Amino acid sequence: MKKESTNSFSRLGISRKIQWLTSIKFSRTMKLSVFLSLCSLGVSYASGLYAQGVTVNIEAKNETVAEILKDIEAQSGYDFFYNNKLVNVNRRVSVSSKKGDIFDVLNQVFDGTNVTYSVLDKKIVLSTKEIDSRVTSSSSQQSSRHTVKGKVVDANGEPIIGATIVEVGTTNGTVTDFDGNFTLNVSGTNAKLDISYIGYKKVVLSATSKSLSNIVLKEDTEVLDEVVVVGYGTQKKVNLTGSVSQVTEEAFQSRPVQNVTQALQGVVPGMNVSVGNDGGMLNSTPSVSIRGAGTIGSGSTASPLVLIDGVEGNMNMLNPQDIESISVLKDAASASVYGSRAPFGVILITTKKGKEGKATVSYSNNFRWNSPLNQPETMDSYRFVHYLNDAKTNAGQAPQFSQQVIDNIAARNRGEIGLVVPITNNGTYSFGEANADTDWYKLHYKDWALSQEHSLSVSGGTDKLNYYVSGNFMDQEGLLRYANDSYYRYTLNGKISGKINKYISFSYNTKWFKTNYDAPSYLTGLFFHEILRRWPNYPAIDPNGYPIQQSQIIHLQDGGRQKEDNNQIMQQLSVIINPLPGWNIHLEGNARINTAFNHTDIEALQAHDAYGKPYDIPSNNKLVAGQSRVTETASKTDFYTVNVYSDYSRQFENHYIKVMAGFNAEVNNARSLSGQRDGIISSDVPTLNTATLEDLATGGYSDWATAGFFGRINYNYKERYLLELNGRYDGTSRFLRDQRWNFFPSFSAGWNVAKENFWRPMEKWVNMLKFKASWGELGNQNTSSLYPFFETMPLTIGKGKWLLDGALTNTAGIPALVSTLLTWERVRSFNIGLDFGMFSNRLTGSIEYFKRKTLDMVGPAPQLPAVLGIAVPKTNNADMQSVGFDFDIQWRDRIGKVDYGIKFNLSDAQAKVLRYPNTTDAIGDWYAGKLSGTYWGYVTKGIAKTDEEMQEHLASLPNGGQNKIGSKWGAGDIMYVDVNGDGQISPGQNTLSDHGDKTIIGNSTPRFNYGIILDAAYAGFDFSMFFQGVGKRDFMPQAGQQGAMFWGVVNNLYQCTALEEHWDYFRPEGHPMGANLDAYYPRPDISTSKNQQAQTRYLQNAAYIRLKNVQIGYTLPKAWANKLHLNKCRIYVSGDNLWTGTKLASMFDPEALGNMDSWGAGKTYPLSKVISFGLTVNM
Repeated sequence: MKKESTNSFSRLGISRKIQWLTSIKFSRTMKLSVFLSLCSLGVSYASGLYAQGVTVNIEAKNETVAEILKDIEAQSGYDFFYNNKLVNVNRRVSVSSKKGDIFDVLNQVFDGTNVTYSVLDKKIVLSTKEIDSRVTSSSSQQSSRHTVKGKVVDANGEPIIGATIVEVGTTNGTVTDFDGNFTLNVSGTNAKLDISYIGYKKVVLSATSKSLSNIVLKEDTEVLDEVVVVGYGTQKKVNLTGSVSQVTEEAFQSRPVQNVTQALQGVVPGMNVSVGNDGGMLNSTPSVSIRGAGTIGSGSTASPLVLIDGVEGNMNMLNPQDIESISVLKDAASASVYGSRAPFGVILITTKKGKEGKATVSYSNNFRWNSPLNQPETMDSYRFVHYLNDAKTNAGQAPQFSQQVIDNIAARNRGEIGLVVPITNNGTYSFGEANADTDWYKLHYKDWALSQEHSLSVSGGTDKLNYYVSGNFMDQEGLLRYANDSYYRYTLNGKISGKINKYISFSYNTKWFKTNYDAPSYLTGLFFHEILRRWPNYPAIDPNGYPIQQSQIIHLQDGGRQKEDNNQIMQQLSVIINPLPGWNIHLEGNARINTAFNHTDIEALQAHDAYGKPYDIPSNNKLVAGQSRVTETASKTDFYTVNVYSDYSRQFENHYIKVMAGFNAEVNNARSLSGQRDGIISSDVPTLNTATLEDLATGGYSDWATAGFFGRINYNYKERYLLELNGRYDGTSRFLRDQRWNFFPSFSAGWNVAKENFWRPMEKWVNMLKFKASWGELGNQNTSSLYPFFETMPLTIGKGKWLLDGALTNTAGIPALVSTLLTWERVRSFNIGLDFGMFSNRLTGSIEYFKRKTLDMVGPAPQLPAVLGIAVPKTNNADMQSVGFDFDIQWRDRIGKVDYGIKFNLSDAQAKVLRYPNTTDAIGDWYAGKLSGTYWGYVTKGIAKTDEEMQEHLASLPNGGQNKIGSKWGAGDIMYVDVNGDGQISPGQNTLSDHGDKTIIGNSTPRFNYGIILDAAYAGFDFSMFFQGVGKRDFMPQAGQQGAMFWGVVNNLYQCTALEEHWDYFRPEGHPMGANLDAYYPRPDISTSKNQQAQTRYLQNAAYIRLKNVQIGYTLPKAWANKLHLNKCRIYVSGDNLWTGTKLASMFDPEALGNMDSWGAGKTYPLSKVISFGLTVNM
């Protein structure tokens, strides 16, 4: 039986938990019953008349009182309430009763004790004669030196009936009456009063406190044995010794987000959520890592294992409203029972289930308006032509734009002329000489895009059977103006749980997910690259009204579509057998079936010349003009798991032990098929059957299996000293037979100092202080290749050099060598931490330090003579270490009628290579001692404002100046620092032994990830703000074409761009557009990248803080809701990504620095600012 704190009461039920007390308010009838049971136990017999006729069959031999009460509950439907400190439920008794009256059985159970009971409405309250005498003691038994009067209410101001008021250090006490009032004679004015009530935080006040007239008790879930989901079971949070963070359903109910990952960003310390290279594309999802980079091993992956109700799945397909809780297992001790599938953490998602009671219908919706976030602004045409002309003249070339073009742009700006686009001799437009002024980002993105989401659920049940059924629909529009992109999600979820008898219970869960994505097939990295490099003097529409080829409008509207259709079905059945008290046997079978169909058609496109005649243009950079193509792919994955495990727990006086052991098996069968044809006959029906050229078909199978035996032992002494041992013996089909199995152990221990006797004087300030430590080792079977240990023979179809029967022959290559030394990648973790709770758990938090080593990573192959004639096999020859910390702290309290809370979390992780065979010592490769994300570069002295200043700088470098980087240095160019003092600026050999003037200047790893949550509630109104950010991160734009978004002008004329920020470039005295000697950017030069070297001047500070969400809601008063036949009704308005604070160059979004299709950082689909309105009702 779980123990509660002093003066708290327990309800014994099937799950032996009393958490439900924190989620409901006691009705006035319930409060009255508790009051009567405490103050007037004489009515017990009269109340018990209602239970006459209820019989039970009990055959108990030397069983605990708790076990017998549980059996009575199961047979009778009655619930027991009692105080653990007064009623000894661990006492063992023997009882025999066949169809005996329930009260006859209770008389046998409590024969010879001072336990009494009262009954009201299927509830039996157990008490003792001592509590009666204590709480009803007359004033004649106490010193009458001071009389205290007061009132006890809950957070809503309603009186609490039956709250206990006891003079500290005595047995003198009383309880509150119908209106929450009490009167108590105490020993004097220095007396202290302990005020408590079941499910509420106790309060200690002075007998002369002014707060006595209105004592507010706040509900306390911490008092009620908060339970956290862990691997193959649950544990009390206070007894955890591993590193586990939990997120409750409130985190998802208050955030109208597209997927679960977005809601987790910044919420869990140590969980890093980053936007991928696709940015905000509707079918993209953020990536998740736990405690930083995990591996750099060739062919290895380091993503956490995601389990949905125990089955691996994609959490972003879930309806967030279906989630009950998420546990994040961060260290090896907590994740080790999942073995080599979980070396980098586990995310356990538990979905909602039905609860006993009448059917409850819940409906929620939200309507969202999305707008592009951090949209770059194109430079206007007049400044652009001067900017690009300067870039050409600085390179010693003729200006790009004639004076006539400049004059035409100026005249159009003044409204004197219209659009002018010269026509060439061959009848085409010369758009480079046009006088338009086009902002390509504003052209292609809408101001707002509408999305909507609707969720409906029904739940309820009895003590024998409960159910939960839900459905969800989400429709999200994209931001494109000239073509539609959309994303739809459909989910259905059903869960039934029941008891077959007192020994066997079951749960059946079925889930169906469907997503549809539809977008232009041209919506790839090339599109984002094209709109960035498009010159603003180009018009989007030509004088004849046709979109021009360079506008990308034709490509989006007529270039074909990309469609993704994903379906997933999950079936889960679990049976729990409880043959003996404390012993459970779990049998689980799960199946997940994924099907995916993808369609892409690329259509032949046409633009129009100056006379309106169509001509063929390329659809993308892969197909020639006039070529079209359709591709269809299909895949199916069947995933099956079986879990068989058993646990047994036993309390031996002050010793608690729990043992768990089991077996897990997983089988994954996947197949894929793809077909491709060119020459689409009709763009209205782009299918394989309506295309005629170049047949291409591919397909194959990929299967793997995993099996493991696992076990765990938990022990605690008085919840003071804690110990946990874990182990898993894992095998996988990915490895060779003699290396297929491995054993992975872990252990953890904790010491709850606050449970020590010497801590009692400090308990009123610090009521929980737990030290914990863990160590564990896991293998990593998460390889990109399913069979890295097996030799594979490359096979080429129809690509030989000989003709046979009129066709090219098939060829086979020599199998790649596989080293016999290749083995498991191992991950070894160490974690220490401190959990604390202060001021009656108003202030709670934890801090942890971790060190994780990834050993035997697969690195580059060793050097062997070329006479081998084949690629040298790779081996396990690299190690890496990650070090960091997690910290979170939370304060929750009430001021008057305002409930408020503040939560802050902070985490950091750095990864360093310990071993790596860098035979050339190249600084651009990994090497021992290198931190992940390291930037090497030059130290910048500044921009030379005059030619004389530059010549003086070069004169200080007598051994070659800056000629190793570039030539023709002058005013407006960068002056680099001679770091090594050799009289020249040089990269040396770019090796560790000779890196010239290059030095480590920064690091791109996001560090000090944090989240801040502020919330408050008053009179039905609720308000919350959520900030998320990164405290330290460097970003160095690439030199040349891939860095065009930052640099503007690069060493290729048609890869140059011009944004508003680029106007702050160096212009000397006498420049027609005005001098700018203190410019941020150097002078533009189209012939070189000498000024764009990685350097301290342009190293960007990519740290940021972002207002991720702000929300205001209002819950209708219960009386109003009842008139609408509702239990609850809440309306809210919410905003996401409303503000960002950062020092990063303003054309970049600090969250979206991805490099889509390798076109360069920032060239990606923008993230969204979101305004939403929503409604939630319960019926």
